[in-house]
Amino acid sequence: MTAIAATLQSFFTDRLARHRQVSPHTIASYRDTLRLLLQFLRQRTGITPSRLDWADLDPDSICAFLDHLESDRGNSTRTRNARLTAIRSLFAYAALRHPEHAALIARVLAIPAKRFDKATVTFLDEHEVTALLHAPDRNRWEGRRDFTLILVAIQTGLRVSELLSLNCGDVIDGVGAHLRCQGKGRKHRAVPLTGPVENAMQAWLAERHALPDQPVFATRTGRRLSPDAVQRRVNLHAVTAAEHCPSLQGRRLSPHTFRHTSAMNLLHSGVDTTVIALWLGHADVRSTNAYLHADLAIKERALERVAPITTETGRYRPPDKLLAFLESL
Repeated sequence: MTAIAATLQSFFTDRLARHRQVSPHTIASYRDTLRLLLQFLRQRTGITPSRLDWADLDPDSICAFLDHLESDRGNSTRTRNARLTAIRSLFAYAALRHPEHAALIARVLAIPAKRFDKATVTFLDEHEVTALLHAPDRNRWEGRRDFTLILVAIQTGLRVSELLSLNCGDVIDGVGAHLRCQGKGRKHRAVPLTGPVENAMQAWLAERHALPDQPVFATRTGRRLSPDAVQRRVNLHAVTAAEHCPSLQGRRLSPHTFRHTSAMNLLHSGVDTTVIALWLGHADVRSTNAYLHADLAIKERALERVAPITTETGRYRPPDKLLAFLESL
C-alpha cells in the first residue's frame, strides 16, 4: 500500500475516533465521502484505491469529483459542500504527516465551498399536522409506531438521527417527563414532553415491552429504524394525508419538516429564540434566525405597527382645553 492508504486508515482510527472522538454519524459520513472519492478516481485513472498516491489527489481531480456529485449523482450543493468538508479534514491531517506534499495539500485546502441560495424553511400548520397524524393506520403495529414517531418529532423537534438513537431508557415519564438525547457534537440535552405526547409514548413503550437499552422506534424484528425507512414511511403517510388536506398535495415532506414545525410552534407561542436554540440543540443562536424569516405572522404584526403611506403627518393637538391642560402636566 502507498502512503495515502496508511494515512487514510490512521485518519479514521487515530484522528477521528481516538483524538477527536467524533460521533458514529460523522465517521459514517466521512467514510462514505472517501469511498466515493476513491471509486471515482479508480474510474478516472484506472488505479486501484490501495495504489493511489497523493499526486493522484490533485485539486483538479478533487474538483472533478465534486462536479461529478452534482451532475452525475444528482447531489445538492449542501451535500457537495459536506463532502468537501470531509476531504478537507483528511488533507488537514495529512499536512501534519506529509510535509513533503505541503504545496499540493495547501491547494486542495484552498478549494472553496460552493455558494447556494438558502430556501425558506417549510413547516406544517395545524390542519396539516392533524391530517398527517390521522394518516397512519393505528389498527396496525406499524401505524401505531409511525403515529408515535411523528407526534414526538413534531412536539420535540428532534433530528431524525436523535429520534432513531432513542432507547427505551431515554424516556423519562411522570413529573417532569422528558426525553434524553445526544445531538450534534456529543451534546446531551433533555427535551420536555407535553401530556398528550407523554401518554402516547407510554402506550407505545408498553406495547414495545423492550429493555432500556433497546430502540424506541424499531422494525418488527427489533432492529433500529434507518433514516431511509423513516423517509419512506413519511412519504407514504403524506400521500394519505393529502387526500384530506389539499395543501399537502405535491409537497415533499421529510422528518426535518417536523423539526421546523416544532420550532415554528414555539416561535408562534412567544418563546424567545435563545430558548428555541437550546430546545433544538443549536450550537449558535443564529441558526434559529431562519425561523424568524419564515414566520410571515411576525412580519404582518410588524407591518401593522407601521403607519400607512397615506397617513398625514403632523403634531397631535388635543381636541379640548381640559385635555390640553392634562397633556401639559
